[in-house]
Amino acid sequence: MTSIIIGSFLISLLHAVIPSHWLPVLTIGKKEQWSLKETERVTFIAGLAHVLSTIIIGVLLGVIGIGLNEQIDHFTHLIAPSILILIGLYFVRQHYVHHHFHLQKQKLSGKPKSKIIGALIIAMFLSPCLEIEAYFLLAGAKGWWLLVSIALMYAVVSISGMLLWIRFAYKGLLKINWHKWEHNAGLISGGVLIVTGILSFFIY
Repeated sequence: MTSIIIGSFLISLLHAVIPSHWLPVLTIGKKEQWSLKETERVTFIAGLAHVLSTIIIGVLLGVIGIGLNEQIDHFTHLIAPSILILIGLYFVRQHYVHHHFHLQKQKLSGKPKSKIIGALIIAMFLSPCLEIEAYFLLAGAKGWWLLVSIALMYAVVSISGMLLWIRFAYKGLLKINWHKWEHNAGLISGGVLIVTGILSFFIY
C-alpha cells in the first residue's frame, strides 16, 4: 500500500509539470494577450477536464481491481506488481518511439475565445494520464478508500502543479529546456512504475 501511494504521488507530480499539460495554454494565452488570472482560469478548466477523464478510466480499473482481489488470492502480492513492471517497461520502450502531441496553435490563433478554450478542454479530456491508471487498478484491490484517496491526490497535485508552473512561466521565472523535459517524461514515468512494482513485492 505504501508503494502504491508513493508511486502514484510521484506520477501525479511528474505529470503536473509536463509541458504538454499546460504549455499550450500559456502559449495561446500569451499570443491572445490573456492576463495571468485568465490564463490560470483556462488552465484550471483544461486541467480539470484532463483529471476527470483520467479518474473515470481509473475508477473503472479500480472496480476491476476490487473484483480481481476477491477472486485471486495472489493478485495484490504477485500479479499487480508484475502489471506495474510490465507497464513501466512499455513506457520505457515508448520513449524510444516517442511522438509528441502538438495542439495546432496556429489554427486556433485569431479564433473566438470560447472556441479556443473549448478546443483546449477537448484536447486535454481526450489525453488522459495513462501512467497513473495502473495505480488505480492496484488501489482498487486494496479497497474503495484507497481508490478515492488516489483519485483526490492525483486531482489536487496535478491541477495545483499546473497552476503553479503557469504562474512561474507567465512571469518568465522559469528557464528550462521544456522539450528535453517532455521528451524524457515517458522514460521517467516508466522508471517510477518499474521501481514501484519491484517494491510492491516486498512492501504491502
